[in-house]
Amino acid sequence: MTKLATVFMIVLVDLIGFGIVLPLLPFYGTRFGASPLAIGLLYSVYSFAQFIAAPLWGIWSDRVGRRPVMLLSMGAAVIAYLLFATAGSFGALFVSRLVAGVMGGNISAAQAYVADVTTEEERARGMGLIGAAFGIGFVLGPALAGVLMLERLPLPGLLAAHRLALPGLTAAALSFSSFLLILFRLPEPAKKTLTARSDRREIFTRRFWSGPLALFFAAAFLFSLGQSSLYGAFPLYCHSRIGMGPDGVGFLYVLMGVVTVIIQGGALRALVRRFGERRLFLAGAILLTAGLMMIGLTASARFLAAMLVMMTAGVSLSVPVLNSLVTKRAGGAGYGASLGAAQSLAALGRTVGPAWGGLLFGISAASPFWITAIVISATIWIGLRIQAD
Repeated sequence: MTKLATVFMIVLVDLIGFGIVLPLLPFYGTRFGASPLAIGLLYSVYSFAQFIAAPLWGIWSDRVGRRPVMLLSMGAAVIAYLLFATAGSFGALFVSRLVAGVMGGNISAAQAYVADVTTEEERARGMGLIGAAFGIGFVLGPALAGVLMLERLPLPGLLAAHRLALPGLTAAALSFSSFLLILFRLPEPAKKTLTARSDRREIFTRRFWSGPLALFFAAAFLFSLGQSSLYGAFPLYCHSRIGMGPDGVGFLYVLMGVVTVIIQGGALRALVRRFGERRLFLAGAILLTAGLMMIGLTASARFLAAMLVMMTAGVSLSVPVLNSLVTKRAGGAGYGASLGAAQSLAALGRTVGPAWGGLLFGISAASPFWITAIVISATIWIGLRIQAD
């Protein structure tokens, strides 16, 4: 198995576990009498913790290596899922999500590993494999969660008595499998970008955030905001506009995952060779903006699905190309620090996005999509700037 394939499997197995837990948070929160606001915080605290911690993990991976960071992060994920499985109160549930967010340095370290072991020509494809792992994980994870929660699922005595712990235990087992893959199958890359001590401090300076990477960091936030704004408003919009229920919405999320896998797992390599990264970044920004805008004009389920495919295609093109371009502009800051900063701002987008979408839905059903499309149209300008450089 190649290094890229190993990294893909590590991230995939971990994200399947993440996908198991994510859709169950409202049910577990309700079990402890949590309010809708408190349940929303279970989602937000994870992303906010990543917003704070991701740059620090990136710096550390530049300093001590990718493998130690991935091992520590994956080991902490096992602990976080065990806390989730055994939580006896809402407070324990909240702590499990906080630990998972703070210790979630595996994705930026995995991206930095990909940057270490690929050429500049192959880097976007490598980043696309990470994105494909997300797509597959978010399709298989929720499906597996549904199976694990079936009342008729035969279980041995102890697990049958603690059925609600099974999803968390399964996620912990999957993360432990990823831990073992890192330990025994993933060597530290020989081509490692170590940063000087002054460079490690630079991430805390204004120059780092306003320098050559500033436009890329802004794009990371905007892409994440555009995608995550769906979480708060999209199910409500589907129900109010075309009468679609949870099963239909679930199918559309699966469709998004399939599109992501097709583009990032297969087509991206040929597209980069044919059009180049900068053109794909711009094309993705246009597709994302147009797709979001058109979702607000939905009159049928077919039209909605088509526009969702357009939007997802835009994200699937732009995000891996963005990460590749970040590594090429990183310079002395190092792959880990720069990718960690980009992941931090993407996490901020995921923190703000669901509440942003829900707030705008209170104005009108189409507002989350139209207003968000106007905001993220700034990525088109960023794409034009990148083309001109």
